[in-house]
Amino acid sequence: MLECVPEETVSHTTGKINPAKTCQPIGAMYAALGIHGCLPHSHGSQGCCAYHRMHLTRHFRDPVLASSSSFTEGASVFGGSANLKTSIKNVFTIYNPEVMAIHTTCLSETIGDDIPNIVKQAEIPEGKVVIHANTPSYAGSHITGFSNMCKAMVSYLAQSDGGAKKEQANVLPGFVNPGDMREIRRIVSSLGIKLIMFPDTSGVLDSPLTSRYEMYPEGGATVAEIRDSGNSVVTLALGAFASHDAADILQEKCGVTGIPLKLPIGLKATDDFVMALKNWFGIEVPQDLTVERGQVIDTLIDTHFHYQGKTVAIFGDPDHVIAMTEFALTMGMIPKYLLTGTPGKEFEATINAMFDEAGIQERRVKAEGDLFDLHQWIREEKVDLMIGTTYGKYIARAEDIPLVRFGFPILDRAVHPLMPVVGYRGCLRLIEQISNALLERRDRDAADEDFELVL
Repeated sequence: MLECVPEETVSHTTGKINPAKTCQPIGAMYAALGIHGCLPHSHGSQGCCAYHRMHLTRHFRDPVLASSSSFTEGASVFGGSANLKTSIKNVFTIYNPEVMAIHTTCLSETIGDDIPNIVKQAEIPEGKVVIHANTPSYAGSHITGFSNMCKAMVSYLAQSDGGAKKEQANVLPGFVNPGDMREIRRIVSSLGIKLIMFPDTSGVLDSPLTSRYEMYPEGGATVAEIRDSGNSVVTLALGAFASHDAADILQEKCGVTGIPLKLPIGLKATDDFVMALKNWFGIEVPQDLTVERGQVIDTLIDTHFHYQGKTVAIFGDPDHVIAMTEFALTMGMIPKYLLTGTPGKEFEATINAMFDEAGIQERRVKAEGDLFDLHQWIREEKVDLMIGTTYGKYIARAEDIPLVRFGFPILDRAVHPLMPVVGYRGCLRLIEQISNALLERRDRDAADEDFELVL
């Protein structure tokens, strides 16, 4: 599948074959769902909105609701101002959300609709909130869109009372599953720290089945919480690509110190997350977290011969690949091919720094790559394991390599949005998946050898 790019970016890339990413509005839509009582709104055609909802629904196995400006030929020529004003009025009248989070598509961006000015002219009921993020599909990726919507939350909502900061921490969790957000909340709660986390899709896209339909489930960060984030003493921004920009704006706007961290995936990244909170608030790490960490180390020792020295290709979103690469090095694996579809120089710089520290010379690292690149590398020299999204299964099948599904999207497996890969519990799950994938491959090869001997 070829991905169209605007003329001005042709000097950088001429197209993608099977991109290792999807478009900005998907990330913006997912971030908006992390606000309590929020209805995401796609300012563009119905087809775009339907695709974004479908893609998220397939990954999370939960209905994703969003509205659309429903562009027709007229809006494409004369602009979508009238469509958006009507949409705002209809959304609050019919669906009554607390927040309407508008994101743009490539069509409305190409037209050049002035969203803030249109919103000012619209009829917004008293007590309701409208925020917006510009998310052109032809730039960046879904991670960029997620980041842009997080920046909009801070720009529109975060406020500082101007007094002394409260003894509470903000956590920007990055583009992770609801199960991961629950685990982050559990870890911070175990440390005894008051937490404001946004966006927070736990309780929204993993809500239980009850006898009553709730259009807006109980989960999500409330508007009051996001506003109060400007009074916190510190913000932990998890993931350079998804969270750091919003933390920078919060620091500049409200004076909240931002601490940039990796996603807490793997032993070292989780240690960094826990220690950042410990050192900032001057607290002791509780026994339950100490025990969990000890279990991870014990499991690594017990299972190291399953994966020690095995080569691995890791692909997907940059924050996930960076954290997973660090954990693979901790496990004694050799990350051979590292690839993301999201543009940004920081990806290659961070990965290469890890390899230099580990003394590994041979590697291939590419930002803004695609799965065609990855397949070509693997054809030249195979790896023992692949770690990445569902779309890697075609390479894994063609080259007979086990695949551990990790990141977004995972469309052909169930339950994963509920099961964390962050924190120490996430470490155990990743060790289990990697070990079992390699063991199953070993057992299959051994069975094939036995069969040949019999023949």
